[in-house]
Amino acid sequence: MPKKFLEKLKTDFIILDGGMGTQLQAAGLPLGGIPELLNLTNPELITKIHSAYVAAGSDVVYTNTFGANRKKMARTGESVERLIKEAIRNARKSGASYVALDVGPIGALLEPLGDLAFEEAVDIFAEEMRAGASADLVVIETMTDLYETKAAVLAAKENTNLPVIVTMSFEENGRTFTGTDAVSMAVTLESLGVDALGLNCSLGPAQLAPIVKTLSENCTLPLIFKPNAGLPDPITGKYDVLPDEFAEAVKAVLPLGVKLVGGCCGSTPEYISKVKLMIEDFKKEHRGVNPAKYMVPRAEGESCVCSASKAVFIDMPRVIGERINPTGKKRFQEALKNGDMDYILNQAIQQAEAGADILDVNVGVPGIDEVSTMVKVVKAIQSVVDLPLQLDSSNPQAIEAGLRVYNGKPIVNSVNGNEETLSAVLPLVKKYGASVVGLTLDHAGIQKTAAARVGIASRIYNRAVKEGIKQKDIFIDCLTMTASTEQEAVMATLEAMQRVRHEMGLKTVLGVSNISFGLPFREQVTTTFLTMALCYGLTLPIINPNVESVIGAVRSYRLLANHDKNSEEYIKAYADYVPEAKRVKTLVIEGNTGAAQTGAAQTAAAGSKNKDAADWEVRATNAFGAEGTALFNAVIKGLKDQGTTLTKACLEKGEALDIVNEVLIPALDYVGSRFEAGKLFLPQLILSAAVTQCSSDVIKETLAKSGGASQNNGKVVLATVKGDIHDIGKNIVKLLLENYGFNVIDLGRDVPPEAVVEAVKREDAKLVGLSALMTTTLPSMKETIEKLHEAGLDCKVVVGGAVLTPEYAKEIHADYYAKDALESCSIAREVYGIKG
Repeated sequence: MPKKFLEKLKTDFIILDGGMGTQLQAAGLPLGGIPELLNLTNPELITKIHSAYVAAGSDVVYTNTFGANRKKMARTGESVERLIKEAIRNARKSGASYVALDVGPIGALLEPLGDLAFEEAVDIFAEEMRAGASADLVVIETMTDLYETKAAVLAAKENTNLPVIVTMSFEENGRTFTGTDAVSMAVTLESLGVDALGLNCSLGPAQLAPIVKTLSENCTLPLIFKPNAGLPDPITGKYDVLPDEFAEAVKAVLPLGVKLVGGCCGSTPEYISKVKLMIEDFKKEHRGVNPAKYMVPRAEGESCVCSASKAVFIDMPRVIGERINPTGKKRFQEALKNGDMDYILNQAIQQAEAGADILDVNVGVPGIDEVSTMVKVVKAIQSVVDLPLQLDSSNPQAIEAGLRVYNGKPIVNSVNGNEETLSAVLPLVKKYGASVVGLTLDHAGIQKTAAARVGIASRIYNRAVKEGIKQKDIFIDCLTMTASTEQEAVMATLEAMQRVRHEMGLKTVLGVSNISFGLPFREQVTTTFLTMALCYGLTLPIINPNVESVIGAVRSYRLLANHDKNSEEYIKAYADYVPEAKRVKTLVIEGNTGAAQTGAAQTAAAGSKNKDAADWEVRATNAFGAEGTALFNAVIKGLKDQGTTLTKACLEKGEALDIVNEVLIPALDYVGSRFEAGKLFLPQLILSAAVTQCSSDVIKETLAKSGGASQNNGKVVLATVKGDIHDIGKNIVKLLLENYGFNVIDLGRDVPPEAVVEAVKREDAKLVGLSALMTTTLPSMKETIEKLHEAGLDCKVVVGGAVLTPEYAKEIHADYYAKDALESCSIAREVYGIKG
């Protein structure tokens, strides 16, 4: 049956089912009820719903197992295996052509955003996969975290032989709740080998159509389209896109490569029936017509690597930063041996700010556990910068460890022409969906002639293709020899690279700075060789982007080669650039005239990469000098380990509460402004809050010892309303509020109105925050507000959640509507009269 599913997918459209939750609620599922338990307590109802979708035209029904993981089912006492096996039996009774094991999110944030370890997530999903191995396919749906999605995909592939299809849920800004963009999703999941990918839930078909277009442009897989039936009316619960309109909206995206269609929240068998009729008409309309006449062309795209939130296309020379590498760097070696993660992370941040597109990560130092260190460093770097990484090691175990925990699509550096290396590393590259660098050397070492190196490149290429790795993901390093000792080899490198690039059609890599080793004025030699190499076809120079002349050569080449359209990137980098000699002279003159400069002003004068933060930073610098500046930057960059140390240093120079008001709050305000502008995303916001949490803990401890009063900007009662068990959003609000100095009374989830009223009375809180994610729990939110008003309590109410709108907030007499956690903090400050 799995093979038949894949065969049908190649040749025909596949009709999926519609919303399960909608149907269960209509059948009387109570608030707070657990849908998965109905597989045991009311199997006839589940089969009846499946059968209705089959009768309407669904080829595939999703098992009623969306939340059947051990985290969510822990409070039920039921085993995951029993629930899933019964769910599959119930689905089989419907007569569906294919039964899909439905796997939804775990319900907890993965590290570094939350406490759930990646391997624990894989294990949770693996339990579901093993229990559901008798299904015809696995569908991983409604995901918002690419990292969690990867964990589920790996679990499916490692524990079943079933086809795997994946859908994620996007917001109208084109990103998921955790900041993943559609390009990174498409590139990562196609590389991981899923059989189809697409969208479900969150929005209606019209709003999701632009995101489908982005997926279509960035992958070649069949696409899935399973939108909501528009948006629900908060009062009636009815969705605003009717079945006929829904089917027409689905029809509009079919030419983009959509092959699997269905509905999510709000859709019913009637919707699926309309979709089925539309598909039949569409097929009749285009019978015998070449698909090229109505399908948008979908060729293999450009080479691309990505993190979870940033995709980098190798469509022009892209800079790989070389500084996270211990070779010849005693200070870096010491950092690795001592576990000094702050030093390593600062290297990552500096290179990102200097203009690197990708970061090379090498942690190979004798005397350390390279495997565990690779995992630690990869996780840490991905928590503070959004650039893709190149995992650099000669140890296959370290490579696999890094690949497994990497969030996105990385590069593996490297393999060579030796079969033992190819056979050890290439299967890992294929399994984890990476690109790979091939070094043109073998058991005989580095060949002297260009022809010999090209021969090794061909051998690596053929072996990689045989392993199933795409041509666009194979990069070749023709190896930079040191000019001071092997001067004649320089041109051989360039000639070999030119042939690899133009005859074989492969992207090329070079460790550029090797060329100048042992020579005086290395910078000049390196820059000249880099310029030559770019003209010979170098696409991925590995360089130090902190050297202005070197990164400047790449920027200049991009401009002159017409990659940098209208010189935009070049002008952005150098519009305010002051040459080093003039910069030093200016500072000396200012010093002689006695002009006092703050640390922030000095940073700006020195051409800081963070000029837009200077105004926010000045308060921290004025109050605590260099230590205040360092703490401010630790917060905005998410350097958690520095929070404690720098706060202690600031305490030696000033008052505890001044640290909060002059450093932490301005830093959070700056991060918030970037978040509002769409320049950073939820992961960075949470990590910045985590740094302030470390700092706040030190401040609280200090104040407790001295008998001083800690900052308390006021009390806020938070609750997820009765019947709703989703609390991730509420927990993020809590984290941010606490870091803005508020005392949060968190009542948890599924909270009755009476409990909220009692808490407000007991705490004399002036602000209540209510959260809901499910349409069916909106009446609970309304009832809670009514109870607060009936009690005559002097408090304001702010509401939020995916199903809320400003209009509904006003209708249920909430005082405020918050679109996200950051706005909740702004409202709290307004209620308590706290000025920024």
